[in-house]
Amino acid sequence: MEKTQTSIPFVVATKNQDKVLEIREILKDLPFEIITMTDAGCDDDIEEDGLTFRENALKKAIGVHNRIGGYVMADDSGLSIDALGGAPGIYSARFLSKESSYPEKIQALWDLLSDIPPEKRTAHFICAIAVVRPDGSSFTVQENMDGILYDKMMGDNGFGYDPVFFLPEKGVTAAQLTPEEKHALSHRGKALRAMLAQLRNT
Repeated sequence: MEKTQTSIPFVVATKNQDKVLEIREILKDLPFEIITMTDAGCDDDIEEDGLTFRENALKKAIGVHNRIGGYVMADDSGLSIDALGGAPGIYSARFLSKESSYPEKIQALWDLLSDIPPEKRTAHFICAIAVVRPDGSSFTVQENMDGILYDKMMGDNGFGYDPVFFLPEKGVTAAQLTPEEKHALSHRGKALRAMLAQLRNT
């Protein structure tokens, strides 16, 4: 990638506006024009049938790239709880059902963990990002944020499982962090920075 370019169209293969907002905030000082797949004229529903976060991210990025070309990135992210064998994992957004609300999903997780003491409810937010370049070459990166699944919801700044993802070293949930604090610590922030490092070296 040419470091001297000032505005590089970069398509994000998602329809999740909360996710797009975070990505735009993290990349705001960099030479990218962040465009959603819908803005770019692709409204396909790409089935996420991979077995890992990396597989799902790469499948989404390739699917959109095949339609529109250019630079395309996709991420697949979710919550992994050790006491549940890594669940909900790649099914985090579809846990219970796509139509169920996050408070409903969180309550279901609390029910599953009812016999697990709070200190053993260790959890990880995982984010895999795949990028397909204009020439069709691709790469993936993956990063984590570690914490504990809290037993009550706290904070209004996040989305999804953020209000119950407690960070012991900070004494707050992910939803209580400011956007700047969250971007510095989060799985998505780390993965986006790893993505940029790869792009700058190619």
